[in-house]
Amino acid sequence: QVQLVESGGGLAQAGGSLRLSCAASGRLAGLYAVGWFRQAPGKDREFVATINWTGTSTYYSESVKGRFTISRDNAKNTVYLQMTSLKPEDTAVYYCAAGRFGYTATDFSSWGQGTQVTVSS
Repeated sequence: QVQLVESGGGLAQAGGSLRLSCAASGRLAGLYAVGWFRQAPGKDREFVATINWTGTSTYYSESVKGRFTISRDNAKNTVYLQMTSLKPEDTAVYYCAAGRFGYTATDFSSWGQGTQVTVSS
């Protein structure tokens, strides 16, 4: 089982940037694909981005493509989500998850507790 802890959330202005981190611990933590999801109030959890365990393949939702970048540092067992050109509609709780390389919640078996991102207009 992999344990995940997100950090880096907070308040940003529209057009600004934030970088989220997802620190993983546990056996074989570096061998999992990691995905980022988000959930806004009253909405379903939605896929944001994912990266395979080597960091050589990534996939993004259309809503963040070109603005967000996912990366990983396996030496630190940490995955990052660099968010730029933020929009108020990016406001949500962001979750990282570990599992197989995919873009649905069922592809991932371990989840963090989430970090709040709020973008003001």
